[in-house]
Formats: sequence, C-alpha cells, structure tokens
Amino acid sequence: MFASVSGMSVDNLSAQPVSVEVDIANGLPCLEIVGLAATAVKEARDRVRSALKNSGFDFPLKRITVNLAPADLRKEGSGLDLPIALGILAAMEELNNSVLNRYVFAGELSLEGLLRPIPGVLTMALALKSGPEKQVLIIPPANLAEARLVTEIESASVISLAELVGILNGEDHFSVIPSPPSAEIFEKVSVDWSDIHGQMQVKRGLEIAACGGHNLLMVGPPGSGKTLLARAFAGILPPLTVEESLDVTQLHSLTGIIRGNGQLITQRPFRSPHHTATVAGIIGGGQKIKPGELALANHGVLFLDELPEFSREVLEALRQPLEDRKLTLIRLRGRMEFPTRICVIASMNPCPCGYFGENGRECSCTPLQINHYRGKVSGPLLDRFDLQLEVPRLSYGELKHGDNRETSVMVQERVIKVREIQQKRLKGSRTNSEMTGRETKGLCQLDSAGESLLQKVFDKNLFSARAHDRILRVARTIADMAGSDNIQAEHLAESLQYRALDRTKTD
Repeated sequence: MFASVSGMSVDNLSAQPVSVEVDIANGLPCLEIVGLAATAVKEARDRVRSALKNSGFDFPLKRITVNLAPADLRKEGSGLDLPIALGILAAMEELNNSVLNRYVFAGELSLEGLLRPIPGVLTMALALKSGPEKQVLIIPPANLAEARLVTEIESASVISLAELVGILNGEDHFSVIPSPPSAEIFEKVSVDWSDIHGQMQVKRGLEIAACGGHNLLMVGPPGSGKTLLARAFAGILPPLTVEESLDVTQLHSLTGIIRGNGQLITQRPFRSPHHTATVAGIIGGGQKIKPGELALANHGVLFLDELPEFSREVLEALRQPLEDRKLTLIRLRGRMEFPTRICVIASMNPCPCGYFGENGRECSCTPLQINHYRGKVSGPLLDRFDLQLEVPRLSYGELKHGDNRETSVMVQERVIKVREIQQKRLKGSRTNSEMTGRETKGLCQLDSAGESLLQKVFDKNLFSARAHDRILRVARTIADMAGSDNIQAEHLAESLQYRALDRTKTD
C-alpha cells in the first residue's frame, strides 16, 4: 500500500516542497523515516504513532517506510508531522486519496492528535505564492493569521487530526475564520525630531543619510546626544512598502521574535546590539545557520554605539556586507544568503576619555592612546561610512532654549520625495548609496569647478577610490534634496565637509 502527501520544509529564508511518500508492507512492525531527516523529523515517529492512536485510528503493525523526497534536501523542524500522519492514513485507505493533491500540509502533532504551531509558515506561504500549482495550505490554527498575510494563496486550519480526516473524507467543511485586524508589532520610535535641541549640522547630515540610504558615523564627547540622534533617525525614514514589510516579518517570524500572530511589521527595524556582542550575534551563523543583528536590521537601522569597543573581529566582519548589501554565510552544512539593505549609524568618542578637542575640558589621553583608540576602526571600515560627523557638546542656551519646530513627520515627507527622485532615476527601489561604480560615474558628473575642488581635496587627504565614489554619491543626494539635476560645486563642498575623521589630526 502506497500514498503520497505534499508537505514543506523551511530552511531559513526559503521553503522547499517535500513529497512525503509512505509505503506499508508486511514485515516486522516499525516506522522508518528516510530522506536526510534531522533529529526533530525523526522524532515524528513517536508523535505520529501516539497521535493516530489517540485520534481513534488503528496504527498498522507492519513495516512502514516514510521517504521524504527529494532525498538530498535536509529536512528540519516538526512541520512534517501532519503530512506523515496523513500519508500513513492514506496508505491504509482511511483517506480519500483523490483530494490530497489539492493541499499542502504543515503542522506539529501533539500526542493527543492536536495541531501545534510551527515557525516559518509565512515563508511557506510566500513559496506557494510563486509556485507553479495553486494549492491550499493547511496549517495549525495558531499559524492561520500569519499565512493569510499572503493574500494570493488559500489557507485553512483545523484543530485536530481527526477533524482534518473528516473534512478530507467529505464529512465536514473547513471553518470560516475571519482574519485579525492589522496591528503594529513594535512600538514606534519614541524620540521625535523636535525633541532634539541644537545640533543643526548633525541633523542635516542625518537627513542626507536618510534620503540617500547612506551609512553615518558620529564622533563626539559623552552626553552630546549621539544616541538620541540615532533613535530619532529611525523616525524620519520612509514607511516600509508591502514587499519590505513581508521581508521583515518573514525573518522575524523565522527567528521567533514574533510567533505567528498574523501581524505585519510596518515599522522599520531598529537594532542596537551591545558592544560585547559576538561575531555570530552580529553576523549570524551557528551549526544551523541563523541570522544575526545585521540581517535582522534589513530595511531598517543598525545602530552601533561605542563603535571602537566592538571586537576587531566583529568590525572587520562588517566590511563585506556593508559594501555588497548582502551577507553570505558559508558553513560546513551549507550556504545561506541574507539581504542587508540597511543604514548603519555608529557613534564613538574622539578619544578614550571622550574629551579630546573639547573646549573647557582637558583631555587626559596621550597621542599614542588616541591613535590606538581610533585605530580600532580600520581605514577600510571607515571608508564604508559615507558621512562622518562631529557632534559637539550642547551649550546651556541650546539645551534650555533651543527652538526646533520641525517634527519627524515633516522631515520624513522631504525624505520620501527625495527617494522618489532616486527610484525614478535608478528604475527600482534602490537609493543613491546603492549605485554601482558605473552608475556613479554616469550619474554623478561634476562641472569644471567641482572637478578642480575634488582633485585638490582628494590629493591632500589621500582619499581611497571607495571614498571618492561615496563622496560623489552623497553629493548626488544633496543635489536631489536641492532639486538640482546636476551636482553643483556647493553640493560637492558640503559632501566633502562630512569627512570629519579624514581631516582630524591627533598630533
């Protein structure tokens, strides 16, 4: 007796169809699962056996072979419990086999035959959306709201295995469950643009970074407001598009940050890891490859406070994903790629004590200590910050009587308009910071005055080729903010002044 049931296996950001083939033959009673099954899948033998018995079905005392095809695809998780149980019932002719090919089944079984939620249902729904066949996804009730975020496919749920068997045999129908109302997962960023007094030049730099999707580094003494500025930055970014929301929700669902509650994340992520975080925590990895803070910040902000305090290994690991806007992890058990379309906002003190160059405060650090502290951020990593800003200490008058009436919403409206200009020019959702070298050369042309200015500054400061391109991309963003089709000398001059660490000397 043979039967085949459709299931799915999730591996991080992808879901693959799995054909659960069941053969029941004479022989010593056993249930054997083959097809490169992980430990959680192999443990389905005991769960399925008890679930069938407690649901009122006889478990066949024969040799049962379950093959999970394709055999070279590693299967993870407990989501194959349900299709394995249905395959056994179909091979026993307890089910109407003719209707099984209409559905894809996924769910964990309890010992009493109830369906328990599983991670990765949104990933499964997205995979079915782009699949060649239109099949109905059958999942546990707790996962239904999450699956319905993908409106292009049909999805349904049942409470128990016995109920599902009755529906498939035509004895009942799937219950109509309304979708839950949309709601926010995370609270909005509490820092508004109007809460920040003074720091007009820094706020200008942050707005440029938001408009062009640029990375930004702030250098200033303790208490100058660097962290507050970074949190306010998240509030001026444009809202997530539907596609971006699905990307963010999918990744946070897979990692267990949200658990299948059917709520679409509409706020851009703001991740702020502590400087003691490990490489695996920031980049990702592990025996089973999992995303780190870098991937979880996709379409949002990664804030690295006290940048030099992060380990050298972590800082150097950031270089490639910040350049390529994607992170590729290669481990013994496989290869995984995560998108990293993020804005990195970092902050640091000018020296170990924090008061180098501060008027009225004496710095206790030696030039050697200052050079060692700043040397923790290597030149190649520093090059990847398009804007480097000095954040001065606020005066008492600025702190108490600063008058700033611009709110985050007002600034966000300007950012949205500038990004629309870039999307039209680049024919997609990319920003100026994501331009290729060829696009930078073609779209960031300078007039004779601009060329002369850039040449003088370039030779004096010994800029790298990467820094040259990033200066031009920032100038292109400034020109877009001014509504100019061409980069003028004043746009380039402003871009050049946002290279604070290239101009600062410690001796």
